[in-house]
Amino acid sequence: MLTDSRRLSQPEETLFFAIETRNNDAHTFVGNLYALGVRNFVVTRRLPEWDHFTDANFLKVKNSLSALQKIASHHRAKFDIPVIGITGSNGKTIVKEWLYQLLEKNFSVVRSPRSYNSQIGVPLSVWQLDEQAELGIFEAGISMPDEMELLEPIIKPTIGVLTKIGEAHQENFTSLQQKCMEKLELFTNCDVFIFDEDNELVSRCVDLMVLSQKTFSWSRQNRDAHLFISSIRKRDERTEIHYSFLNFDYSFV
Repeated sequence: MLTDSRRLSQPEETLFFAIETRNNDAHTFVGNLYALGVRNFVVTRRLPEWDHFTDANFLKVKNSLSALQKIASHHRAKFDIPVIGITGSNGKTIVKEWLYQLLEKNFSVVRSPRSYNSQIGVPLSVWQLDEQAELGIFEAGISMPDEMELLEPIIKPTIGVLTKIGEAHQENFTSLQQKCMEKLELFTNCDVFIFDEDNELVSRCVDLMVLSQKTFSWSRQNRDAHLFISSIRKRDERTEIHYSFLNFDYSFV
């Protein structure tokens, strides 16, 4: 599946989605892609100059982006594997890469490339799932209300991770609470949800979303949290973390 004509690599196997955005109309790239060997296109309208592309397949839909997302959602439904979904205002990509480094030796992991967390990036990421995949790690970002409900069925996380709620992309939300509630939509159907209990806003939104029964909380203040971090000490290039889990004390560097 291709949405960016500049990233064409295997034209004979490519299905190009002509998506219209505020800055670009990808229908204008169909002719160039046809000349490069692409023969399968998802479009919202037919242009006269395509009439002589008699060996090409044009799938006409109401909305090319919606079609991309629905195909990705259908593809995701084929896989009964653990999937970690990550969202937050900051730190999504870093947490995703940390988890990948920790888990890649034990699982065949499929993860979002770079920072593919948008309405287009998420379906392209999930499309990478194949028969060898044992675990998925995908990040999701939103910039306005109602976007996360479109991404949730595509990622369909079994494990959710919320990083941090901050001011990034705040301009389209009426409040931080609204944005937090929107982000939590990603975790409505997951089995377990991991979050920072010390963040009062997040804790309040978790209760409002009725997610508390599936949470795994960590804290630097509350010893009753599932994971209590007692201290973090930085010494030169080393960081020591001391924590308690299931009433036992641990530490690692």
